[in-house]
Amino acid sequence: MKLQRHPANPILLPDPSSPWESTNVFNPAVIFHNGLWHMWYRAQGLDWVSRIGYAVSKDGIQWHRLRQPVLEPMDGTDSRGVEDPRVVELDGRFYMTYTAYGRDFLGEGEPTHDGGGILPMIAVSDNLITWERIGSIVVGEDNKDHVLFPRKINGRYAALHRRWPNVWIAYSDDLRTWAEADMQKMYEPRQDDPTAWDSKSVGSNGVPIETEHGWLLLNHGYNDDHIYKFGICLADLDDPTQMIARPKTAVFEPQELWEIRGDVPNVVFSCANPVVNGTVYVYYGGGDHVIGLATCPLSQLLDFALHS
Repeated sequence: MKLQRHPANPILLPDPSSPWESTNVFNPAVIFHNGLWHMWYRAQGLDWVSRIGYAVSKDGIQWHRLRQPVLEPMDGTDSRGVEDPRVVELDGRFYMTYTAYGRDFLGEGEPTHDGGGILPMIAVSDNLITWERIGSIVVGEDNKDHVLFPRKINGRYAALHRRWPNVWIAYSDDLRTWAEADMQKMYEPRQDDPTAWDSKSVGSNGVPIETEHGWLLLNHGYNDDHIYKFGICLADLDDPTQMIARPKTAVFEPQELWEIRGDVPNVVFSCANPVVNGTVYVYYGGGDHVIGLATCPLSQLLDFALHS
């Protein structure tokens, strides 16, 4: 079972006329809302600082983008970039989870990244364009790949996040306070099988997909070869820590030249898997340089999860 690449790939390229997105565009969030496709993508330009741009489309293939970013660094906590957005509509509002990378390290001990730190941030919007920062899920640790569930679970907001190399779940009453007591590990790399494609690290892709069989989770991982691939998991609707299925076979991996080489080699990385008319649309960054699209019927992914 493999996701199918769209023949128009890559569907979004850097803009050489733009100072902030002339080098790379990748790792987008995408939702389908009010008959249009909306994309928020990570971009790098002349200064190599990541910003988040916005684009809109009638068909999900041809995009029209704003000339200015909709989210960019504002202080020392994100001075080196805002990265890898994931967007969900929840309770009538739009929430973006993204990684802030900056020179300031919040927390105790040594900085986590090259003299600074990262924060798994959350922002909110009512119009898809202007975003208000809410805060971070944790501080002072290597934590990213975070994404909100599209509805509350047992009356509480829920989010997946990555405490390397594992995927965790966290709960909150207000999206601002995420207590350590409300966090639990969900799953980990298959370290007992060194030949597995995800034996070294795992992380979440886009927004969890609710189905009658459970939460369908698309994820990514790699082994000692450091080749990023996608897989799927199926988790219980009421208690996602209860894993129903986790097929051993990857469903997507680098294949095209722009995925194998790119700015960072052998990387496919997705932050979006919206479902429209029974089809899962997996938007992804290829080689940390351009944006591609792969699709699969939701029924086929579920069948693979349940019977592989």
